[in-house]
Amino acid sequence: MKQRTITALLALIVFVPIVIIGGWPFKILVAALATVSLFELIRMRKNSGYFISYILAVLLLWVILLYNQTGILSLLVLSELEMITIIILLLLSYIVLVKNKFTFDDAGFILLATFYVGLGFYYLMETRDGVNGLSNIFFAFFIIWSTDTGAYLFGRAFGKRKLWPTISPNKTVEGAIGGVVLACVIAIIFHLIHPFPHSLLIVIGVTILASIFGQIGDLVESALKRNYGVKDSGKILPGHGGILDRFDSLLFVLPLLHIIQFL
Repeated sequence: MKQRTITALLALIVFVPIVIIGGWPFKILVAALATVSLFELIRMRKNSGYFISYILAVLLLWVILLYNQTGILSLLVLSELEMITIIILLLLSYIVLVKNKFTFDDAGFILLATFYVGLGFYYLMETRDGVNGLSNIFFAFFIIWSTDTGAYLFGRAFGKRKLWPTISPNKTVEGAIGGVVLACVIAIIFHLIHPFPHSLLIVIGVTILASIFGQIGDLVESALKRNYGVKDSGKILPGHGGILDRFDSLLFVLPLLHIIQFL
């Protein structure tokens, strides 16, 4: 517990100031976090020897994250979709070059993993660059943190019915409901201190939806880890696991908040 607390404090000391600064320091940090998360996900599958495919995966990730963030890439004349298409075609061609040792299934996993990670972190950048970007990012994090805290506390106190034991045996239905409840309380306080251009009723409705999606995001990563037989996505954060372990909920919540045009 002590190690977990120290790691969390050190991470906040590094992360929060860069979030506040924004701009390119924040974009570089997000790109680094996304790259580490992608390699954590790829490593879960325990494939090795496909160095070219990993390079193409990182290139695809950076196109998703940064293509619209800089004028340098736009000098290539190609659109973002064209860049993505070229990388996908190269990845598929690699199957032939290595005589099917790198298979279509391998390519499919790499593509889905890259889009899964890339789109979530892309919306983290988009949120920071938007109107009221700083407060919106903290709102998303507060919803996720309060959901996790509420789920833990309510689960410990009242948890009886397992939520999804084959994927995450410690999660309970009561804990999931408690996470949503605490998230709503925090959202109401946040709205009173820093009002959104929406009614309180809409804020509560969006918070319920975001809290549920955040828990789904957590379950998705739990399902991946269970499928590939790993406890944590990585070891970069002592006591917390990997980067993907810390951002799995955010990868679902931020795209949702943009899709429903709340942010």
